[in-house]
Amino acid sequence: MPRKCPFTGKKTTSGRQYTRRGKAKYLGGVGRKVTGKTKRKFLANMQRVRAVIDGETVRINVSTKAIRQGLIVKPQKRNYTAPAEIAAAE
Repeated sequence: MPRKCPFTGKKTTSGRQYTRRGKAKYLGGVGRKVTGKTKRKFLANMQRVRAVIDGETVRINVSTKAIRQGLIVKPQKRNYTAPAEIAAAE
């Protein structure tokens, strides 16, 4: 399954991780120097949640941004009582 949100379109992006050495000027050093640049991935914060889609409860991968924005509708909580509790109540 692709790491892409079907609601917001968020997906994995690429970037770089910079490796530095030295002491910052404001701390009394001569400045920070870049000693390496490595390719890396920025992964979208995807969560597997249950959502109601076309009247059916399904599990889908969505971004946390979609959850916070209310783009997905979560199913109602079940009002379940165990059979043993029903028998004890009667």
